[in-house]
Amino acid sequence: MKTRRYGLIGYPLSHSFSRQYFTEKFAAEGLRNYIYENFELEDIWQLPALLEEHPDLCGLNVTIPHKETVVPYLDWLEDSASRVGAVNTIKISRGRLSGYNTDYYGFRQSLLNWLPGEPATYRALVLGSGGAAKAVAAVLEELGIAYLIVSRKQQSGQLVYDDLPANKILTHTPLLINTTPLGMYPHTGSCPDIPYHHLTPGHFVYDLVYNPEETLLLQKARERGAATKNGLEMLHLQADRAWEIWSH
Repeated sequence: MKTRRYGLIGYPLSHSFSRQYFTEKFAAEGLRNYIYENFELEDIWQLPALLEEHPDLCGLNVTIPHKETVVPYLDWLEDSASRVGAVNTIKISRGRLSGYNTDYYGFRQSLLNWLPGEPATYRALVLGSGGAAKAVAAVLEELGIAYLIVSRKQQSGQLVYDDLPANKILTHTPLLINTTPLGMYPHTGSCPDIPYHHLTPGHFVYDLVYNPEETLLLQKARERGAATKNGLEMLHLQADRAWEIWSH
């Protein structure tokens, strides 16, 4: 039986649950010729060599730091990936690489499952400006949620962390979304530099990090009475969507 190989590219990959998730999925569905591997690529220019080395690759997940830099290597982009400018799922068929953004789908579904009321009544603060932040921003725009992006470096139309305490923006922005890897295993002692004392029981704090289950950000938010959510449901939703793409 011909091997069908799938995998994850990124660097580093110590934090990833994808390999276990898909290995268990293949076993549950009796797909004995399906293999899922981690491929640590420090630089995206190593991708063509990886594809040459493994001609049986049928699909890849893409994680930090390659979600945006992988785009020029692809032959086709799905609408959401094109809109976001980032890719986290690649389908490989007859040597053609097609890019998708299942983060967009996973975040959208998980947010709607969690937020009470009408999404457009919320205002959001998005921490980070990388590929995941772009997927989040595209979802917020689609749902009519006004948002501001906070990043480490001053960029046009964005805030920096030093802006947050003085203008008290967090006090009238009930939805906070962390798209940075701060607090991710093994660096569990780190968290975004925000004025946590501005958080209240009226806040909703969503951390895309899923390992550990409760990051320091979520712990601090919970202690202030805020509703909290990690990225595990989003991970499962985007992974299931990736599998749909690969298997059709």
